[in-house]
Amino acid sequence: MKNVSSVLEYHDRTKHRPSRYAASLGYMDWETQPNPFRRYENAPLIPLPFSEATPPYHLLFQPDSLPYAPLCIESLAQLLRYALGLAAIKSHGGSEWALRCNASSGNLHPSECYIIAPPLKGLSDSPTLSHYAPRKHALELLHTYREPIGEETLLIALSSVIWREAWKYGERCWRYCQLDAGHAAESIRISAAMLGWECSVLSIDTADIASLCGLDQLHRYDPNERESPDMLLQIRKGSFTLPKTPELLYNANRLSHSHHLWPILEIIDTATQGEYPRPVIMKESRHTPSPTKSSGEIVLKRRSAQMMDGLGITLEQFRQLLDASLFCRDASDVNLVIFVHRVEGLEKGLYAYIRDLKELLSLQNSMDSTFEWAEFTEGLYRLRSGDYRGAAQMVSCNQEIAKDGAFSFGMLCNFSSSLERHGAIGYKNLFHQCGMIGQMLYLEATSLGLSATGIGCFLDDEFHALLGLRDQKYQSLYHFTIGRAIVDTRITSRQPY
Repeated sequence: MKNVSSVLEYHDRTKHRPSRYAASLGYMDWETQPNPFRRYENAPLIPLPFSEATPPYHLLFQPDSLPYAPLCIESLAQLLRYALGLAAIKSHGGSEWALRCNASSGNLHPSECYIIAPPLKGLSDSPTLSHYAPRKHALELLHTYREPIGEETLLIALSSVIWREAWKYGERCWRYCQLDAGHAAESIRISAAMLGWECSVLSIDTADIASLCGLDQLHRYDPNERESPDMLLQIRKGSFTLPKTPELLYNANRLSHSHHLWPILEIIDTATQGEYPRPVIMKESRHTPSPTKSSGEIVLKRRSAQMMDGLGITLEQFRQLLDASLFCRDASDVNLVIFVHRVEGLEKGLYAYIRDLKELLSLQNSMDSTFEWAEFTEGLYRLRSGDYRGAAQMVSCNQEIAKDGAFSFGMLCNFSSSLERHGAIGYKNLFHQCGMIGQMLYLEATSLGLSATGIGCFLDDEFHALLGLRDQKYQSLYHFTIGRAIVDTRITSRQPY
């Protein structure tokens, strides 16, 4: 199929291997570190209000349990605050950096957000295109439309500044940009749920997203810092018409004074544009969390753990975490292979959590024929008993956090079938699905008083060999660990706004 060969070449080229990691500079060029905040020069800046009142976290997963908030500037402000806003300002040794509600590889935040809104009091009497500026919690007004677009719905477009990740991670960075887009999309979905709103990913050509947001007006961007369109989300039900965006007046700020180029990134990004796949929706989630604290508090407390303390968790917590992944009902191409280290009442070993049970037989036939497949409650199967802490650390580029958590896992994706169904853009979509699950598990871990960390550095084929996989039917695209974090008390934290 079209461009699939480019995907296969990139995927193999950017695998980490024991003798050779994917190409990168190999050091941190601090002189060219990108600005994490995109701004549009001279665009009108509209400050957004703040709201601290958010519903209990567990109510987000109970259908029709929350009132349907009106579409107004206050609701839009809350949506963006808890989806993509700043969570805290951290400082240590004279350095200061911002954390955001949506997780990001290396805290580099390639994802940018554009809002197409109907007339809203406090914003405009006409439909608008705006860019969200998280550092200021404000909207940069880029265009006001004359034609109506629909009164009851919001559209949110996500794009990636690939240079932000390339600066640190080189050729493998495109993978991380897509994972981050998935994190951002799920963060938006969770924030929308606080307002009683639905959020869905639209099947639309990425070229139309670029045109809608002015991303195809290339003269407005530094040639090495252009934004790649990722996906378009619809917030709330309602009919709409995509407006035609004319030439915009405002140019993007420059993020770095110089750049190191990786030609493969333009090849893979161009190859994976096109009609975004229509999501396949799984059955209703089994996720029924216990009553919890404010959802806003949980979102703002989410962190990526740097170290784990090696302590265990309960079987109930473990099961609740797994079931929380089912809330990502349109991430149907992802199942989990788990290294269980310290879960009370569960034997150490290698397990599989089959999120979509239709995949069970196919996975059994594809993986090591000596695996047990002993069932432990719905969807969870033990493949083999034993201490897999060393294997978990080895597979995760020798990072100790993978063995010191209560468990770690790889997200095993329907790789070849996704490419067959959707073409090259199916590759992008798989990473988005993994990022969505990752963001969901970050929040669920936080709600349980635990911590999580996404692991993008892993030895792809060593993990596949451990599972007995012999072809590209399944590929692991994201790894994760969950446990109890060791907090670095040298780092101080303050409110971001």
